[in-house]
Amino acid sequence: MNRFDRITAILIQLQSKKIVKAQDIADRFNISLRTVYRDVRSLEEAGVPIIGEAGVGYSIMDGYRLPPVMFTREEARTFITAEKLMESFTDLSTKASYKSAMYKVKAVLKSTEKDMLDSIEENIEVRQRTTPFNKSINNTLEIILNSISEKKIAKMEYASFNSSEPLQRKIEPVGIYHEFNYWYTIAFCHLRNDYRHFRTDRISKIALIEESFKKEHYSLKEYLERMPENENLETVVIRVNKPALRFLLEQKYFNGFVSETDKGETMEMTFLSASLDVFARWYITFADQAEILTPKSLKDKLKMMVSNISSKF
Repeated sequence: MNRFDRITAILIQLQSKKIVKAQDIADRFNISLRTVYRDVRSLEEAGVPIIGEAGVGYSIMDGYRLPPVMFTREEARTFITAEKLMESFTDLSTKASYKSAMYKVKAVLKSTEKDMLDSIEENIEVRQRTTPFNKSINNTLEIILNSISEKKIAKMEYASFNSSEPLQRKIEPVGIYHEFNYWYTIAFCHLRNDYRHFRTDRISKIALIEESFKKEHYSLKEYLERMPENENLETVVIRVNKPALRFLLEQKYFNGFVSETDKGETMEMTFLSASLDVFARWYITFADQAEILTPKSLKDKLKMMVSNISSKF
């Protein structure tokens, strides 16, 4: 990227947030802090009202607006890809808001870019295997994000893996993340008096209540970095015959897959499991092609399950 394009991109970045750190700019363009300072000074000399505060970052004076932005064809094409992803992996409320925003973005495109988007729209598709939200709620993500931004407690009905009936819970969400086709929220649960992960498709009702958060929380990034410390996970090591690996596929990730080691005819796999009972019920689907190395408690669970099955025949 030449210097002119970089300086223009920096100006757009400065308008995208209230405060932008110099290090963020340096990381984005892979340049030194000295180069960042020089580029920002060039913008100031061109009349852009930039406010800089040592140790905080840069901001642009309220009221300043960049003239309409022109998109490259490559940038314009990404809009369709993003729109297809939003249609498949977000709830109805978020999807509708994004579609409304896209109409505004498309409105400023050149005619040739609009024609190009129309021509490729039918050639991009996202196939969805799972439904990441309960069908009875159309704004799950919106409520969770409102809870975070307003610091208001959310009350919900949630069906956990180990419960046949939904339980009412009050939660203080930390953040949301998408993993293995599902959306999750990490939240402080008042019922358990601890942090828990909640999968959004298991939330059957959710609404904000007029109670403020009781605690100060880590950011989502900090929590995810500390996650192994915060969860009561148990290490499971199994050995699987290679022909059977095709039966595991994505399910291994849902069950806490961490790593694997090639042992010739077998693959040694390590998991961090939050529930040995759930792991055992998954393991039994390919148990004739595998061996449990650790822990012994998992072996005991399997023996009991096999004994119970045998008694019914």
